[in-house]
Amino acid sequence: MREAVPRKVDTYVTRDGKDVFQEWLGGLADQRARVLIDKTIAKVRLGNLGQHKSVGEGVQEIVLDYGPGYRIYFGEHGATLVILLCGSTKKRQEEAIKQAKRYWKDWKERTGR
Repeated sequence: MREAVPRKVDTYVTRDGKDVFQEWLGGLADQRARVLIDKTIAKVRLGNLGQHKSVGEGVQEIVLDYGPGYRIYFGEHGATLVILLCGSTKKRQEEAIKQAKRYWKDWKERTGR
């Protein structure tokens, strides 16, 4: 079994300064969902990505088994940096995946990574 490697977690910020993930999280009316998402991110910081899968083009998806099926989309740079791109529910999954891929491409272009 692989040992968990602690990770730095950042959020993607658009060219005009919008923190997409934090705006999504802050806009959730369901307080329990916010707490669950915060706990999931805390686990990621400890190196535990939990159940996640690739959705293509370097973007990963964490599915939370709660409510309308919340999703967290992220990219990884190296073994120790995770960039939270955006979040959604199952209902918006397809649109959110496309958006996350655009954000990930933009992040890599702007950071030169």
